[in-house]
Amino acid sequence: MPFTIESAQGIFSGTNVASAVPDTIAKFAQLSAEDQLALLWFAYTEMGITITPAAPGAASMVIADGLLAQIKQMPPLAQTQVMCDLANRIDTPINRSYASFSMNIKLGFWYQLGEWMAQGLVAPIPSGYKLSTKASEVLQTIRQLDGGQQITVLRNAVVNMGFDPDAPGSYAKVADPVIPPIDMGSRTQVTIEGVTNPTVLSYINNMNAFDFEAAVNLFVSKGALQPPFQKPIVGQEAILAYMREECPGLKMMPERGISEVVENDYTQIKVTGKVQTPWFGASVGMNIAWRFLLDPQGKIFFVAIDLLASPQELLNLISK
Repeated sequence: MPFTIESAQGIFSGTNVASAVPDTIAKFAQLSAEDQLALLWFAYTEMGITITPAAPGAASMVIADGLLAQIKQMPPLAQTQVMCDLANRIDTPINRSYASFSMNIKLGFWYQLGEWMAQGLVAPIPSGYKLSTKASEVLQTIRQLDGGQQITVLRNAVVNMGFDPDAPGSYAKVADPVIPPIDMGSRTQVTIEGVTNPTVLSYINNMNAFDFEAAVNLFVSKGALQPPFQKPIVGQEAILAYMREECPGLKMMPERGISEVVENDYTQIKVTGKVQTPWFGASVGMNIAWRFLLDPQGKIFFVAIDLLASPQELLNLISK
């Protein structure tokens, strides 16, 4: 029987993904707005989890500059209200604008607010603020995650704020400016222990070169890409839009993998390694598995990107 997107999701089902991450994100979402803002503040300051403008070309903040300047000019009480409204997802013009930002711009937005809060230019968390019991439990859970998992929790906390009317035509989705692909002569070529498949190697090389069109051309027309803890994104056009918005500045560092021919002459390939993001620097890498399913012609029918539960999974390449 031919593969479907649904059946393809089951390849390498023994992959040990970081299930604690979506659980922690769900618990964070249940906190009050004040606790959400305070928890972010505690995480960034007390735990040393920082974001840095390491790749300004990957996330042009020009789109958010006007909104940030507007908040900066407000009196302190109004600034606090804006941040609470963002966490509460209230329907306001500011929240609608924020919801239209890409992930990278949202990260940059909160980075700038955090910098201004530290400088006293934007209202900080009140001195002596005590986290609620539930918020303290979430913070403790975050402390126990590895660096890449902590990043994922904080990224999701930021991306879900604001107000998205989810109605066609309500607002125009703003994507990051497309980064020109790296010049061919300056591109690096990865090697993967145990995997020599040219499609897989080309996919990762093109992604590292920000050549997203070339990466998408490796997919069948109705192929799918499944980001961590998300539903599959189906079709070349949708995948390209996702890559242009979420993937600039990523550095993929595959290490090893295995390849198996399965039914109907399809090939499944699992690769493990690390990914660095531009906003968290080279010191933190997320442990990642890529699960590819290639059709008989060598095109990508499906690829899932999984955030792994532990570094040990990087060595666990036995399919089940």
